[in-house]
Amino acid sequence: QVQLQESGGGLVQAGGSLRLSCAGSGGTFSHYGVGWFRQAPGKDREFVGGHRWAGEFTYYADYADSVKGRFTISRDNAKNTVFLQMNSLKPEDTAVYYCVADPAGRAHYTIWGQGTQVTVSS
Repeated sequence: QVQLQESGGGLVQAGGSLRLSCAGSGGTFSHYGVGWFRQAPGKDREFVGGHRWAGEFTYYADYADSVKGRFTISRDNAKNTVFLQMNSLKPEDTAVYYCVADPAGRAHYTIWGQGTQVTVSS
C-alpha cells in the first residue's frame, strides 16, 4: 500500500505563500484520488481540497470555500508527488495539514500522511 509523507510546512507571514508536497512511496498513485485536510488547535479536522481521478489521466479538483481561489492542488505522476500550493495565506490557515489518498480514485480517503505544520503570522 502506498504511504504518504508531507513536507514543505513552516512559518510564513500573512499574505505569503507556501507549497506543500506529499510524496508517495510503496506504489504509484497516479490513479488515486488524493486530497488535503487540515486541523487547527482545538478544532475539528476539515477538508481543504481533493484531486480525483476522472479517467484518461485527467483529474477533477474541488476545494473548500475557505480556500477556493487561493489554494491549488496538482500532481507530478513521474515523481509520485502531490502538491498543495497555498497563496494569500491568512492566520486562520494555521493548522497541521494532512495529505490523504483513496486507491479507488475517489474521495473515500483511507490513507493518511503524518501531517506538516503550517503557521501563518499576522
